[in-house]
This record gives sequence, C-alpha cells and structure tokens, in this order.
Amino acid sequence: MRAVNPVITLATARRVLRQLSHDRRTVALMLLVPVFLLVLLYYVFDADERMFSSTGASLLGIFPLITMFLVTSIATLRERTSGTLERLMTMPFGKADLILGYAVAFGVFAVAQAVLATAVAIWPLGLETTGSPWLLLVIAVMDALLGTALGLFVSAFASSEFQAVQFMPAVVLPQILLCGLFVPREQMNGVLEWISGLLPMSYAVDAMQEVVTETGVTGSYVRDLVIVAAFALAMLLVGAATLRRRTP
Repeated sequence: MRAVNPVITLATARRVLRQLSHDRRTVALMLLVPVFLLVLLYYVFDADERMFSSTGASLLGIFPLITMFLVTSIATLRERTSGTLERLMTMPFGKADLILGYAVAFGVFAVAQAVLATAVAIWPLGLETTGSPWLLLVIAVMDALLGTALGLFVSAFASSEFQAVQFMPAVVLPQILLCGLFVPREQMNGVLEWISGLLPMSYAVDAMQEVVTETGVTGSYVRDLVIVAAFALAMLLVGAATLRRRTP
C-alpha cells in the first residue's frame, strides 16, 4: 500500500462532507438519535439522576458507536453500489487515500455527535461524574470514531445495504452483551470473559466507568483509551487493504 497523499485525502473528505450536508435525514440521524436515546433513558429511570449516572455514562459511548457504525457502513456502501467509488479508483488514488478521506469526513460528524451527546447528558440531564467531564468527552469521541472505523471496515464485505445492516447483530450486539454493561465481565463464564477482552467496546465501557468513579486520569483510563484508538486504526488499515475496485 503506497503512502497517503494528504491532498487527495482531504479532497475526498470535502466531497463526502458536501454530500452528507445535503442529506438532512442522515445528518439528523447522526447528531440527534444518540441525544434522543439518552433523554429516553433518563425518563426510563423516572428522572432518577443517580440511576441514570450509573448506566448513562456507558451508554454515552455505546449509542454514538452504533449510529456511526450504521450510517458509515450504509453510506460508504451506497458510494460503491452507485459506481462513485469504482470511478474514483480508476484515478491515480491509493486505497488508503480514499478510506482515510471517508474516515475524516465521517469523523467530523462523529466528533460533533459525541460533543452534543456529552453536553446534553452532563448539563440538561445531570449525569454525574467523579472525574472531569472532558475525560468523558474524549472517550465518547473515540467511541464514535471507532463506530466510524467499524462501519468502513464492514462496508467492504457487504454487497447491499441490507447486508450492511445485517452486520450490526454480528459485529455490534455481541459487544454490547459482553462489554460489562449488564454483568461485570469478571463474573462472566471464563470463555466469555476472555472473548470480552478481545472486543473494543469492553474497553470503551471500562474507560467511561473510570471517569464516573475516579477523580483524575488513571492508568486504566489511558490504557483503555489507547486500546480503543488502536482498534479504530486497525479497522481503518484493514478496511483500506480489503477495499475492492468493483462491487459484485
């Protein structure tokens, strides 16, 4: 894989951002759905701020990851099935230029989504954390970027939008079940605990819980953040390596 050309990468990102800006429903899905789900969760607990804080922090990372995964995988696949990606790949572009361009474009929305969801959770909804809200924001942004990377990765293996959606129960739902949200990971069956240690969402949830219970930046928080970032980078690299010129 040849070196990345920043000019091509940024040109690709600008093109994708222009397209997304004209699709108001997709923009609303990315920015508002996580906020709506957090507000819904708040009232599920009947506005009990203590109960909301105990689970809301973890879901603050999970909700953006899910929405960015869905939007990114479907939007990227639509580019392939419409022939846009195929035409671009006939030009002197590297696969890494294209995949990073898409990552930058969707990453802009991922950051905006995480900032909006975190702001709503902390101020209007009163999510309480022992640590700094900025630490919560950092991991929320990283989770949204992870969802973007996973979406770009699975889009290379789907031949239709329906197949892209089918990847969600295969890729995302097992992580939700095993991340420690419902049962502490150390209380799981030994095999399931081992599997959970291989999944990035487990470390995202652990980092969120560190912010809720600890006052400062802990070694565990930094470790979890680095692991989530490494997973996101790995998915982008594999996605670039497996990007196909033609869609079946």
